[in-house]
Amino acid sequence: MGQLRGGMKQGEWKFFYRNGRLKALGVYDDGKLTGHWVWWRQNGERLQEGAFTDNLQVGLWKRWFDNGQLWDEGTYNNNGKRVGEWTTYDRDGAVKSTRIHRGPRS
Repeated sequence: MGQLRGGMKQGEWKFFYRNGRLKALGVYDDGKLTGHWVWWRQNGERLQEGAFTDNLQVGLWKRWFDNGQLWDEGTYNNNGKRVGEWTTYDRDGAVKSTRIHRGPRS
């Protein structure tokens, strides 16, 4: 649910599950995902959140298990590539693994 401009999604958009709960909330700019976005599960628990620039994931992103526990987190560079340390957790919140993503080689 949102506005269209020139046939493209524009501004804040909300998406809903059939049960009426919010599924996703974020902003479009000329049909492209931009800014901070959040997704939820049908039960209302967070699924994932992070930012976009021109449809590319950028900055810090987080995902959660269905029990509400953080699943993983890490950062995307301005080209939509994983960079730096990414941490994955188990369902109880203990660190399962960490991985260092090196940016593109110059």
